[in-house]
Amino acid sequence: MNKTSIIALIMAILALVIFYQVSGEVSPYVNFTTAGATAEEGGKVKIVGQLVKEKPMVWEPTNDPNYFSFFLRDQEGLEQKVVLLQGKPQDFEMSEQIVLTGRMTEEHFLASEVQLKCPSKYKDEESFLKDISEG
Repeated sequence: MNKTSIIALIMAILALVIFYQVSGEVSPYVNFTTAGATAEEGGKVKIVGQLVKEKPMVWEPTNDPNYFSFFLRDQEGLEQKVVLLQGKPQDFEMSEQIVLTGRMTEEHFLASEVQLKCPSKYKDEESFLKDISEG
């Protein structure tokens, strides 16, 4: 084998190893039912949903600043208690959509990461400009 073939073979093997490592960390978006089914495997999943504002949020920074619980409604309409072992994210109540990474336990969804999709600050400006142009 010449040097070019050896280098190409090494690069291909390296690419496969990197792909395998990264693909194991990526988790698909699922609902709470699927998350419960994968709980036995212990794998992390991602769930997209909205905050259930009618149900209680618990965050008492004087007692335990690293415990925050709330209820989330997934895209299928199922509601589940979520526990985040971190402080409450800033502007949490204003979020339009919440993406959780974590795993199901017997009692709740244990989130390890939270990503918030907040309303666009330009949304009000767009509707204001639309009203002006129509009026």
